Amino acid sequence: MNYTELGQEILSLVGGQENVSGLTHCATRLRFNLRDESKAKTDQLKDTPGVLGVVQNGGQYQIIIGNDVNHVYKPIMEICHLDERTDAADEGVKKGWGSRLIDTITGIFTPVLPAITAAGMLKAVLALCTAFGWLTAADSTYQILNFMADAAFYFLPILLANSAAKKFGCNPYIAMLLGGMLLHPNFTAMVASAKETGEMISFLGLPVYAASYSSSVILIVLAQSYIEPVADRISPKAIKFFTKPLITTLVTGLLGLLILGPVGYIVATWIADGINALNTYAGWLVPLVLGALFPLLVMTGTHYGIIPIGINNRMTTGFDTIVYPANLCSNIAQGASSFAVALKTKKEKVRELGWSAGITAVCGITEPALYGVNMRYKTPLIAACIGGGAGGLFVGLMGVRNYAGGSPGLMTLPGYIGERGFYDLSNACIGAAIAFAVSFAVTWFLFHDEDEGLKAAAGEDNEKETIDSSGLGNASVQIMSPAAGELKPLSRVNDPTFAQEILGKGFAVEPSDGRFVSPVKGEVVMVFDTKHAIGLRSEDGAEILIHVGLDTVNLKGAHYQVLVKAGDAVEVGTPILTVDLDAVRGAGYEVITPVLVTNTSEFAEIVCNASGKIQAGEPAARAFR
Repeated sequence: MNYTELGQEILSLVGGQENVSGLTHCATRLRFNLRDESKAKTDQLKDTPGVLGVVQNGGQYQIIIGNDVNHVYKPIMEICHLDERTDAADEGVKKGWGSRLIDTITGIFTPVLPAITAAGMLKAVLALCTAFGWLTAADSTYQILNFMADAAFYFLPILLANSAAKKFGCNPYIAMLLGGMLLHPNFTAMVASAKETGEMISFLGLPVYAASYSSSVILIVLAQSYIEPVADRISPKAIKFFTKPLITTLVTGLLGLLILGPVGYIVATWIADGINALNTYAGWLVPLVLGALFPLLVMTGTHYGIIPIGINNRMTTGFDTIVYPANLCSNIAQGASSFAVALKTKKEKVRELGWSAGITAVCGITEPALYGVNMRYKTPLIAACIGGGAGGLFVGLMGVRNYAGGSPGLMTLPGYIGERGFYDLSNACIGAAIAFAVSFAVTWFLFHDEDEGLKAAAGEDNEKETIDSSGLGNASVQIMSPAAGELKPLSRVNDPTFAQEILGKGFAVEPSDGRFVSPVKGEVVMVFDTKHAIGLRSEDGAEILIHVGLDTVNLKGAHYQVLVKAGDAVEVGTPILTVDLDAVRGAGYEVITPVLVTNTSEFAEIVCNASGKIQAGEPAARAFR
């Protein structure tokens, strides 16, 4: 893959360099801040090779790339020459408070995730070495690995201060200085002494709360973003270089120590107390819900609003029993669904994608599986939610603790080794196994290759998937009109899904009566419960979808009478459906009928006849190999 060309193509489709005011990336997504999202060509982006999907959420325009996202990010940044401030998109753009909150949390935590993930993996390796007796706490090797792993968590306020400053548009080095103040050994020693002796810490008679303020750093940097411009305005130009940072640091630092620090500490304590109460009275509930809903959170990008809760849990209690155990089960379940699709599908490309995406998912990165496989079909996604919920219920009931973090998956399982020995690890493994088994089984029994593809084309799913065909010969396939009326090109259909040939090439008929016949010789593959669409396979292997009306799935079968069932053999002209066209029009729906070759990719060319009057059973198109 040429990442530079892909980056240039993506930049063009989001509206060009001038439409981009901010860009970051996480493990799998490009996260754009666009000045005008209406300029982005979302449908074309979704069809771009190398792009797994597009999500618009939380004030961000997110393009899912997969594990190669960093390679695509770099050439875009080189073209745009963006600075590192990530809130530039907010300028002149109105967003709801929910969107702003999600955008802020994502913008602050996403850049530090690699450091936290690396530290979590080091912790997992250390726990594994200790569990098997390869190292002990007295070994210098253990101590070195331990402080290397602890560094990211110990200095997390400084890391967050840096990314928060870039998000809020203030000086990141002063922000890191403020974060360093909260961690300074003298301050922590004063706090420890005050707790031990009961003596009050004060500044000019004002009390300083004796507690750790590390959880307050984002709030303090937010205050800096307001104080810094004031310091700039009141500083004399001749000495501004000295007075601006002095005023900013002194005022923000004291404000943090005297007011904001205690507020942040109290809020973090309330959150921890609430989580402890949940663990005491319904410890199974939140892991169950999160395990089931994590794929939906990932789809919207709001999962980054949940991850800080797990980080806060480990910083305040030493372990997390809610976010990371539930996320582990969800990720494993998504991988299992992808594996089941890979084993059951007849499509070689889907099989290859299923295996690779499944491996990535069980290792902790789910976007390739979610967008490449599971969201393209309903049943694997539903199965992943069921499996994740089942696994989450088990780890919740067992009170499984995660001590190290990292990307939840098989690679970070040693992070469940802690003060209770192998108890948490063994139950985490059982929970993951339950999630895998349930998700795999549900997908295996409910997923049907051809049925899923036809459902997608009929509008019961939002993704395009070509239907596998076998035995296609070199001869062309003649496709007749299924109804009398006026033959039209698909471009005349008032639905971009059909008009842009997203689901396959073909033609449309504006029917003059309600009798519909088979356009090919072959068999009926599927009759939809809502009766508005019928799938057929010709004896030459062409997959045909007849979709009677637009959005008529909402009629739930009213005014439609199906004359065939799945598995029936049909000839050209065999009656398959009757429709009360007047009643459908009276209900407010168009009756124009797209006729699609859903496995268009199997043919070199599909040629449709000229527009005009046509009778049922007359030639309408020909597909050439």
